[in-house]
Amino acid sequence: MKPLKPWQVVSSREIYSAPPWIHLSRQTVRLSDGRVVDDYHKIQLLDFAVIVAQTANGDILVERQYRHGLGRVALMLPAGALQNGEDAMAAAKRELLEETGYASDVWNFLGKFTANANYGCGTMHLFAARGVRKISTINSDDLEEMEILFMPPDELFTAICKGDMSALSSAAAIALATHPEISRLQKISSSKA
Repeated sequence: MKPLKPWQVVSSREIYSAPPWIHLSRQTVRLSDGRVVDDYHKIQLLDFAVIVAQTANGDILVERQYRHGLGRVALMLPAGALQNGEDAMAAAKRELLEETGYASDVWNFLGKFTANANYGCGTMHLFAARGVRKISTINSDDLEEMEILFMPPDELFTAICKGDMSALSSAAAIALATHPEISRLQKISSSKA
């Protein structure tokens, strides 16, 4: 197998920034074969945590709300940006409590993934919280109101297939949380890295 080499960033210039949410840069990169691309774009968004929160009976907590990026009402999992220097697990626990009023004592890390391999777009840290229970009122700063629902996994899979839940981060987190064999393989590959 032929070894592949990373591209070399020759120069980078920020062309748009709205801290801390987004940074867009235009890069000149040299490919491993020597060719130069002078208009490659990189998007830097905040890293974020996504939580599959399951009750003791196995139902999954979902949020139904308008999402402007989709332009419609959709089902989402609790999620939110990591604050400056914040640990991903701490962010997941904070976001679940703030957005839903629920908490858990049993947490599993499901993996971290780049949202878009070509442009960056932030890293998603996926978690499962088992046996969630209501401990407080919602203390969210989300722009839109939301409805908290509890769905059995089979209904949630149907919602994903119908497009009612179309955020990649939510669908990936549900797949990993509900299929332990996938999550186990992820942990094995992560430990070798």
